[in-house]
Amino acid sequence: MTTSPGIHKRVQRLMGNRFELSVVSADGTWANDCLDAAIDEISRIERVLTTFREDSQTNQINANAGIRPVQVDAEVYGLIERSLRLSALTQGAFDITYGSLDKRFWNFDTTMTALPDPKTARRMVRLINYRNVLLDPDQQTVFLKEKGMRIGFGGIGKGYAAEQAKRVLRERGVESGIVNAAGDLTTWGMQPNGKPWTIGIADPNLSTREAFSYLAISNMAVATSGSYEKYALINGKRYAHTIDPKTGYPVSGMKSVTIIAPNAELADALATPVLVMGVRVGLDLINQMRHIACIIIDDNDVLYTSANIRLTAPAI
Repeated sequence: MTTSPGIHKRVQRLMGNRFELSVVSADGTWANDCLDAAIDEISRIERVLTTFREDSQTNQINANAGIRPVQVDAEVYGLIERSLRLSALTQGAFDITYGSLDKRFWNFDTTMTALPDPKTARRMVRLINYRNVLLDPDQQTVFLKEKGMRIGFGGIGKGYAAEQAKRVLRERGVESGIVNAAGDLTTWGMQPNGKPWTIGIADPNLSTREAFSYLAISNMAVATSGSYEKYALINGKRYAHTIDPKTGYPVSGMKSVTIIAPNAELADALATPVLVMGVRVGLDLINQMRHIACIIIDDNDVLYTSANIRLTAPAI
């Protein structure tokens, strides 16, 4: 007697976020062994990229800012190299040197009642400049030119970890599944019923996170960035917890940006810069990129989509 395939899930807090991993299999024991291996891989990536451990490669780079280059693993070097390419593509709207920002100025909660003056804001972002991250491909080193500079992978790390977990699962023979890293998710294969995975796009106006639309996808990734979960309301205007690296001010005007891309690392990394760039410039960027789509909801609840996307309304 053969058991029909089912979905086996694991939910765990990793990298400071809720990860939910799902695999399709008729063998529950084997599926759980595969999930263990994927979680081990995410934990390994967390140890490498975290800024909360002094011995992490990220912190070694930061500790030697303005002092000397630091040799890193090929994995870290490659992730930084791809990050810098994205910075150039987005004209600095995506920038891993955001870690230089002084967090004391931004408390995105009810206690924040005013923005800092523009002069202070500009001083705060002085060290944010991806062009001052110098890579040496021969020595495989990373050097931050200015003292006080810091890099962080908050804008790309979850997506990267999701893709690596997917790689581990596929290498073990998992033919269908989803890795969801706090809303940055990657899919492959089909559901047990043979249909594509159905992904809900959260309604930014509902605290219940109900979906306002659905996407049927397979072998694609989705990431959402928005101001609906963490923001400050100042003089009736909503400011997202995302800071524009050029001005030092929090971005405003959009509630959420959802990116659909071939992999979660890219989707994760593009969501924030589109939020920073604004509707017109952000959509213009996405419309120039192949195999990437975008859904934006602005502060007035107007829905915008890139040229290549069809939305399905939820069934009533």
